[in-house]
Amino acid sequence: MQPSTSDIHADRVLILDFGSQYTQLIARRVRELGVYCEIHPWDASEDELLAFGARGYILSGGPESVTQSGSPAVPRAVLEAGKPILGICYGMQTLAASLGGRVEPGEVHEFGYAEVRARGHSALLKDIEDRVNAEGHGLLDVWMSHGDRVVELPAGFKVIASTGDVPIAGMADESRAIYALQFHPEVTHTRQGQRIYERFLHGVCGLGSAWTAGNIIDDAIERVRAQVGTGRVLLGLSGGVDSSVVAALLHRAIGDQLTCVFVDHGLLRHQEGDQVMQVFAMNLGVKVIRVNAADRFYGELAGVDDPEAKRKVIGRLFIEVFEEEAGRIQNVDFLAQGTIYPDVIESAGAKTGKAHVIKSHHNVGGLPERMRMQLVEPLRELFKDEVRRIGLELGLPADMIHRHPFPGPGLGVRILGEVTRQAADTLRLADHIFIEELRRAGWYEKTSQAFAVFLPVKSVGVTGDGRRHEPVIALRAVETIDFMTARWAHLPYELLDVCSRRIVNEVKGISRVVYDVTGKPPATIEWE
Repeated sequence: MQPSTSDIHADRVLILDFGSQYTQLIARRVRELGVYCEIHPWDASEDELLAFGARGYILSGGPESVTQSGSPAVPRAVLEAGKPILGICYGMQTLAASLGGRVEPGEVHEFGYAEVRARGHSALLKDIEDRVNAEGHGLLDVWMSHGDRVVELPAGFKVIASTGDVPIAGMADESRAIYALQFHPEVTHTRQGQRIYERFLHGVCGLGSAWTAGNIIDDAIERVRAQVGTGRVLLGLSGGVDSSVVAALLHRAIGDQLTCVFVDHGLLRHQEGDQVMQVFAMNLGVKVIRVNAADRFYGELAGVDDPEAKRKVIGRLFIEVFEEEAGRIQNVDFLAQGTIYPDVIESAGAKTGKAHVIKSHHNVGGLPERMRMQLVEPLRELFKDEVRRIGLELGLPADMIHRHPFPGPGLGVRILGEVTRQAADTLRLADHIFIEELRRAGWYEKTSQAFAVFLPVKSVGVTGDGRRHEPVIALRAVETIDFMTARWAHLPYELLDVCSRRIVNEVKGISRVVYDVTGKPPATIEWE
């Protein structure tokens, strides 16, 4: 392995995206091994590909079939660059087709677990195995997801892996450092997947490991100082992970040149506003202006019950309040934002028409012209897990950094129907009890997102000698890796019983508690 360089972007890998649901996971695996990488579409221009200066290429999987005319192909510039290449699934098939091999629809499709035998003592797979069979051959437990298969190798290639159903499950031209695998080493089901990526990056490509949390912080501080100089920076601090890490990073870089505006819209979690001020203003010494705008938000949300309309009211008001406060601060030159790399990828895909727009990202796409400030986006290159790591490195509390996701409109989208102060106060306390009990039982870390929902229905309840007709609280907890799909968390009945009894007994005006047992799909994670 070559020694790491002071330029943390020098050792870089380009991932060509052919439409796989796992492409971002590939990038995260590469970053975890200390190597900087970016994701570009497979049909990026030749100038863009060459300008990136990759020291290695990874070709993702994808939903297409190379047997169909006009299917995505490996750019000629990549094949002629003379740099190591690793093709994954569709990436293997398009490599084979582009280099003179042959791909056909498979008689047997492989989806899910497969046992692969490593062959040929390749530099990529040699001595990487889960076990050895009676003949001494190395075997790997992997995850497959393909219908087509390579049936004829391109000239100069050899077989490096096979299964009982697919004789060519991996191929290599080691003289040109081109490797390809039919299975997905990036998913956790491929148990030795990270070792395979490590072998490719450090062994085949000869890359170092400079992409670390400490180096990322040092690099970001240097770039912020170079961009900002003596200018003043304004940041809208929400208390979420991204904006919190930006605040801590900018404070370390430029100190009192940073001013944060924290708009408290009355739709935050239990005591969250006070916690934000405690961490940043008191503990870290960050200059934070807290704007208590709850009355204004509740006033404009009165009578609004449509989910999208509520989001628009909350979003518009947030910007108005922030801009009003910003207008009171003199000589501000820069606006900081918590844009992260998945925002950039999704927004770029939307612009080119290569991705479906599920939601718009408020951090990408420019500023209102009237604000006339330059953007500072120190997290723009980072995935969420990297943001969390540097947040811990910067000294932010672990419970803040590892909190479950929280929607931008806050409790406004967890109160079904009209948003009122009473509903928000009720939901806030019920949600707090639920999260408190999950933590106490050791289930908070086991779930990916958990929260309570205020339902606009009333249920008959009995307390003591009286009957009451009061609202219902729904509890929701899910387990997921990528938030694209999720299964409902199978919480113990005893835990749900404790949550239900505490909420009904301690939260005034709740008659009933229910638990949501719907996965995604068919449901979304949030109720609105």
